Amino acid sequence: MPTQRIETIVIGAGQAGLAISHHLSRLGAEHLVLERGQVAERWRTERWDSLCFQSPNWNMNLPGWSRTTADPHVDPDAFSPLREVTDYIERYAAVVRAPLRTGCTARSIGPGQRPGRLQVQTDDILYEAHNVVVATGPYHVPRPSIPLGSPVLELNSTQYRNPAQLPPGAVLVVGAGNSGVQIAEELCRAARRVFLSVGSHERIQRRYRGKDCIWWLIATGSADARLHEWKGARLSRLMTGVDGGHDIDLRRLAAEGVVLLGRMTGADNGRLAIADDLRSTIAHGDDSLKAFNRRCDDVARDRQLDLPPAEPAGDPWPDPPQLLTPIRTLDLPREGIHSVIWANGALTDFSWIDLPVFGPSGSRRTPLHERGVTSEPGLYFLGLPWLHKWKSAFLFGADEDAAYLAQHIASRASH
Repeated sequence: MPTQRIETIVIGAGQAGLAISHHLSRLGAEHLVLERGQVAERWRTERWDSLCFQSPNWNMNLPGWSRTTADPHVDPDAFSPLREVTDYIERYAAVVRAPLRTGCTARSIGPGQRPGRLQVQTDDILYEAHNVVVATGPYHVPRPSIPLGSPVLELNSTQYRNPAQLPPGAVLVVGAGNSGVQIAEELCRAARRVFLSVGSHERIQRRYRGKDCIWWLIATGSADARLHEWKGARLSRLMTGVDGGHDIDLRRLAAEGVVLLGRMTGADNGRLAIADDLRSTIAHGDDSLKAFNRRCDDVARDRQLDLPPAEPAGDPWPDPPQLLTPIRTLDLPREGIHSVIWANGALTDFSWIDLPVFGPSGSRRTPLHERGVTSEPGLYFLGLPWLHKWKSAFLFGADEDAAYLAQHIASRASH
């Protein structure tokens, strides 16, 4: 197998890999970006058809070329559908002239034959590099699911595309993060009977006092918070960009027909055990919404922002009957549930990296690093949750982390 030597290999041509490619090019650093599929592969193949970007277009920013720069006629306050997100990232790769090799899977990373080198094994070329940046995204394998013991179609949320994909009958969605609630909402609107198993989450208004919630996350400093500064649990804030962006309220979903359940804790021959925690979980979501709105009000007052007052709350959606009489057992055959969508999250899988950067347990899930810099000279990670700040794993957070690592790489080359 031929060997090719190069200064830096970037693995992954999503937003993080392309952002650091831009900064490396700006610094005149030789590099090559490897991508197992196409540019923005996970956006193309692991998202459902109706997904819209969850930030407004004004916040779709990669270094040097924003969404509104790409198309000056686009509404900055609108939410791009999935096809426009992938188109933007693909066009960005062309604009920054990223040196790409697509359809090339990195099979392993290990020590090089020569001191100070790392090896990246692909199917046809062995790359030797001084630096390797792993920008493959934070989620690689589905979180293990509970064996149901019932012959139903089971899909991970990354495999779900649209309601027509599912057989007739009711659907159980397990997990009420952003993916779970949006899929449940879509299925309900498609006249499916939907059961939603709700886990811990936080609520946020799509718009508050005339500003989008992403604007508030930036203004309050939440987006730039570091892990040691974060107060409370690290939970998903429920939001959607569908239909111009609207609030996600589990009580509204229940009023529209979604049957709410607590956490699923076990299964036996198609009979599922459900925890009695729905009331407390929804109460926590309500409290988180009030707390965040108070924080927004404090920022508006302290900075003397000229903003309209908070909108009247209006009539609240009624509590669903499951809050008073929780469902403790769900019989899949009896309820006519023929499909289960697991929206309970995913895990990283770095088992293909053969370097001592995963701690004493040898786990390949969470690499040890300081702002993406590992103890292995020349090995970096980019695009992971909380790599440096809350925003690190999001598209608009790629620039800051990529610029830092690119400068670190350039500094190594100059010594």
